[in-house]
Amino acid sequence: MASVRVRFAPSPTGVLHIGSVRTALFNWLFARHNGGKFLLRIEDTDKLRSTDENTKSIFEILRWLNIDWDEEPVIQSHNIERHKEIAHNLVENGLAYYCYCKPEELAAKKEEALKAGKSYKYDGKCRDLTKPVPGINPVIRLKAENDGKTKINDMVQGEVTVDNAQLDDLVLLRSDGTPTYMLSVVVDDHDMGVTHVIRGDDHLTNTFRQIQIYKACGWDIPQFGHIPLIYGPDGAKLSKRHGASSAEDYRKLGYLPEAISNYLLRLGWSHGDDEIISRAQAIEWFSFDNVGKSPSRFDMNKLQNLNAHYLKERSDESLMQCILPLYKPGLDDIQKARVMKGIKSLKTRAKTIIDLANDAKIYVNAPETYTEDCSKYATSSHLEWIREVRKTIDGLDALREQEICEKVKNCAEQHKVKLVEVAQAMRAALCGKLISPSVFEIVEILGKQETLKRIDAFIAHFDER
Repeated sequence: MASVRVRFAPSPTGVLHIGSVRTALFNWLFARHNGGKFLLRIEDTDKLRSTDENTKSIFEILRWLNIDWDEEPVIQSHNIERHKEIAHNLVENGLAYYCYCKPEELAAKKEEALKAGKSYKYDGKCRDLTKPVPGINPVIRLKAENDGKTKINDMVQGEVTVDNAQLDDLVLLRSDGTPTYMLSVVVDDHDMGVTHVIRGDDHLTNTFRQIQIYKACGWDIPQFGHIPLIYGPDGAKLSKRHGASSAEDYRKLGYLPEAISNYLLRLGWSHGDDEIISRAQAIEWFSFDNVGKSPSRFDMNKLQNLNAHYLKERSDESLMQCILPLYKPGLDDIQKARVMKGIKSLKTRAKTIIDLANDAKIYVNAPETYTEDCSKYATSSHLEWIREVRKTIDGLDALREQEICEKVKNCAEQHKVKLVEVAQAMRAALCGKLISPSVFEIVEILGKQETLKRIDAFIAHFDER
């Protein structure tokens, strides 16, 4: 394959949608698989809605996902004069023309067509004008082909054809002199040397109109690939009403970038029955032969399961850096040390970074409250056992999980009760809840002083009742 150059061209008019992230990922993988270049273009020509904050967020999210770009990002608004130049060149070459139709006139014709149950298409009234109309700032329209057909061999959709009679003379330059999206995209893609345009299939109809611009300019036409959209569980296009819809939403919910990338890769692309796919494997295997034509449905349960897998794979040190910012105020050195020791067990249970941070709170502070289930393990008998456990722990020189377990087991046998009953009572006292890693591991991590302090608080709390 000739040198591949692809681009991702988000608009900074809002946050980066998760579907756009998948588009970026597919472009990036295609470039890396083929030894090509992945380019980034910020389409900021909508000055009313584009913000620097959104642009920075796009950069940040792509870096977070380890999607890097090979050249300096192109800022579309910096190329406006170039876009204008192309529009005027087309007029000079007889391939575009000045249109003086007033907006209200066009709106009336459109309304009339809709009332008649017809699709609206500009009628070319100004196409053959030879003189300007005084007092009106014209738009520039492309002289689109009226005869024949336009065909594309789409990398995803296959062969798609439209009759040119359906294509209108699209506006290239507005009456205020600003270029339209259609023109800017084509000029920038050409100037950036883009060989393959990979984007959502909601752009498919635009492609036929943009090909007309390529032909008028005499430029090589890139190959196109239109990816089906991502739908929510209800079959509608994924949006905020389904909950999280932006990449930033998922980051805030505690999902890891490798889980997001793996999940998005499998939304519409497959490699046999493989579900867990590393970045290296994705680069090696990726091609559009395995991209489906049908929309994919976002499944939060599958994403959670993938995230749980990658949590287990992450180093304890890396996860520590992920959860530390979630504690307000921050942790002192003792708390950090406890959490660090506890992560190894905690990460096998968590599904998100948020889960992990919440579960690790057992090592941060003593429980301020106890769940309702804890009272089941605070009867007079349970409190008697807990007092015996306290004496046992207080008598140990060093707290080691296995030794603590053996000592508490002996204590349970003396009272002729099951170890699980005593362990649950200990868990209630130390954690304020009945779900946690091994309670003997917790004792070892908390240390003698903190363990005894929490047991005393538990006894005092339920003794008062």
